[in-house]
Amino acid sequence: MKKQLCILFLFLTSHAFVNAQDTSFPQGELMLLDGDSIPTYGIPLKEVVLFQPLRFKTRLELKRYLILRRKTLKVYPYAKLAADRLTILNERLDNLDNKRSRRKYLKRMEKFIYEEFEQELKKFSRSEGKILIRLVHRQTGTTTYDLVKELRTGWKAFWYETTASLFKLSLKDTFDPEYSFEDYLIEDILQRAFADQYLEEQASSLDYNLDDLYYIWKDKK
Repeated sequence: MKKQLCILFLFLTSHAFVNAQDTSFPQGELMLLDGDSIPTYGIPLKEVVLFQPLRFKTRLELKRYLILRRKTLKVYPYAKLAADRLTILNERLDNLDNKRSRRKYLKRMEKFIYEEFEQELKKFSRSEGKILIRLVHRQTGTTTYDLVKELRTGWKAFWYETTASLFKLSLKDTFDPEYSFEDYLIEDILQRAFADQYLEEQASSLDYNLDDLYYIWKDKK
């Protein structure tokens, strides 16, 4: 299974402000607005993001959430890196004129990614692999299966999916926090981590409003 995670990851990556002093106003900052300098007072505060409260009925639910949080924080950087590498890969492929050059570049990229991340990805558990597959969909907007199919061949994508299924993984899994409560919790975990600057945020291809998701699941629960 761990080797399959390596293979999986392998194919995914291929207001101007002016400081001034004016004797007619208290010392502070001047904000340039439509050509006029407007004094601002007080201490500028950082934006504060407010989150809806998470409530757990039992200690077991809380424990499961904390485990999910740990796994999500561990896996997200790899999904982010996969999206970055995919962008670079597609840009390079667009600049290659013929199929031979494209195949040669893909093989070179495959070797590089495999050697760079093999040992790290071997440490992933099955549940972390499931989260990775869904987060890749969150970041790229495309399932892992379709990415493999697009970059390689439909036949190879079929065999990768078949092999992954032996380990209870599906490359066709999607990230859908409107219908999956676990995906909602993952989205909440990510948004809190971004706000705390614990994780570096990367724009997601899927656009979800966390407050809207909160009320969806509040009604369902």
